[in-house]
Amino acid sequence: MEKRLPRSVQLFYGIGVSYAIVDQIFAQWVLYYYLPPENSGIKPLMAPILISLALVLSRFVDMVSDPLVGYLSDKSSSRWGRRIPFIAVGSIPLGISTVAFFYPVKGGGMDTFLYLSLVGSVFFIFYTIVGAPYNALIPEIGNTPEERLNLSTWQSVFRLVYTAIAMILPGILIKTLGKGDTETGIRMMVILLSTVSALGAYVTVFLVPEKKYSHGKVSKTTLGESFKILFHDKSFIYYLLGLLFFFVGFNILRASMNYYVEDVMGMGKGAITGAAAILFGTSALFFYPTNRMAKKVGYRILMLLALAALTILSLVLYNLGKAIPVSAGFYIFALMGIPVSGAAFIFPPAMLSEISTNISEKSGHKIEGMCFGIQGFFLKMAFLISIALLPIILVAGGGDIIQAIVTSPEGVSRSGVYTTALFSAGSFVISFIFYFLYKE
Repeated sequence: MEKRLPRSVQLFYGIGVSYAIVDQIFAQWVLYYYLPPENSGIKPLMAPILISLALVLSRFVDMVSDPLVGYLSDKSSSRWGRRIPFIAVGSIPLGISTVAFFYPVKGGGMDTFLYLSLVGSVFFIFYTIVGAPYNALIPEIGNTPEERLNLSTWQSVFRLVYTAIAMILPGILIKTLGKGDTETGIRMMVILLSTVSALGAYVTVFLVPEKKYSHGKVSKTTLGESFKILFHDKSFIYYLLGLLFFFVGFNILRASMNYYVEDVMGMGKGAITGAAAILFGTSALFFYPTNRMAKKVGYRILMLLALAALTILSLVLYNLGKAIPVSAGFYIFALMGIPVSGAAFIFPPAMLSEISTNISEKSGHKIEGMCFGIQGFFLKMAFLISIALLPIILVAGGGDIIQAIVTSPEGVSRSGVYTTALFSAGSFVISFIFYFLYKE
């Protein structure tokens, strides 16, 4: 008889998603440190094109490492389980590599470029070593769909908490710890938050007894055989394509919120934080109702409803300041938070846990780690696509895209801001089609 997973273990699992802190540090502070604003108190380290190239190179290393780490965790065998050892080994180096971003070789030349490329690559390798096995723990220790959904929900709750910590506290910590020295403040802030990130991971390492609840066996397949098994499953393919287009749309929508608040709604930079807090705060409020509904009707129908709602709300956002008064902007962001609670947070790990469990049962090979590794690859691809397209859309608007790519931009156009909403709506529609084809 399979052991039921206690709520305390589910809670300790959720605490381990603390690597979301260093994810936010990378997203928010690395570029700021290497290419700071004029009044920041620190000097730029190198040319923007070199920074972009270094980060793109490290992202490609990241994408390649995702399925490889998943495969290695499937084949690992230890007294602590298949996944926990990776989290234990990777968490401290992940924190150290995060701190290393902010102690670069200075000079602005090739040495600085190579340093950023190397540290970025190491950071993402250890991010994957922690993140992919952590996500694969859901089907590893969750013995029923309800347990896997609950694990996914706890992960979503703590991911939002950690992201909020990493967004809200840095400004306070930099001022307090730096004592007037911005660079010192940033470094001390990163050291402190990276330590918190590692400590959270070790809560999962020491308090989630994977071996006790795991029903997984060591995979005997080769890397090629694992790929063949996975990509012969249509549900897995439709899920990945649906995920890809959802996150392309969502990433662009989330990034364009800043421009909507300032350029369309005519508000200051302080309101940007408020808009994000409203969207993600509403999302957090709907974690529990979304969890309850998913237990009754499943993931597919709720995912389709979420995508339909986001498509409609994106089109509503397109009309903000035109047919719809700008005062409605914050209400639109709040409404978006409702479908985002499931589509962006709870459903992806829960759905993939069910898919990976079904694939493992049908094939006889426990390759859940590969499933989550490949999902990581598609999430990184969505990030690269969205980060590549967003500047072009913002500058071109409804005009000449080629001109926007090859010429020096005059700035973000208002039509470009509106076009991001249309692009997101189109991406959500494509995602809807793939999730419609997906069979639960």
